[in-house]
Amino acid sequence: CYTSNTWDATLCPEDETCAVNCAVDRADYSSTYGVTTSGSELRINYVTLTSNGENVGARLYLLEDESTYQTFDLLENEFTFDVHVANVPCGLNGALYFSQMPDDDGLSEFTNKKAGAKYGAGCYDSQCPRDLKFIDGQGNVSGWVPSTVDSNTGIGNHGSCCPEMDIW
Repeated sequence: CYTSNTWDATLCPEDETCAVNCAVDRADYSSTYGVTTSGSELRINYVTLTSNGENVGARLYLLEDESTYQTFDLLENEFTFDVHVANVPCGLNGALYFSQMPDDDGLSEFTNKKAGAKYGAGCYDSQCPRDLKFIDGQGNVSGWVPSTVDSNTGIGNHGSCCPEMDIW
């Protein structure tokens, strides 16, 4: 359905048809996004070399279980975390924020949606990212413009928007 930064026009002539025709494929977070874990540590490489070129950055959300995102009730509760800033290279932005999003990633709301939290398909952000391949059970095919500087991405007409609260 999608190769490098281009949609297959036969399988994805428009947003809804694309979602029906395309199979769910779980991402390999280590080789594609440079994400690894060890014990309670999470590491994200800013640039990861892949067979399709470079991948820059990653957005990650914690899971409660395989089908739902972790939710937090912060009222009268404490939330703590550690960041080893010495490991964040100069000039890069590391961030931690809470996003208001459905804990099932919208599976119960959008009938065409096949992937949910289990597949890492959700991305909700106050910057309304438009580089996502699928949003709310539809392909982001309409208006898709492949990036001229990144062989893996582009920008479509749809964004995935939600309120967020920046922590760090």
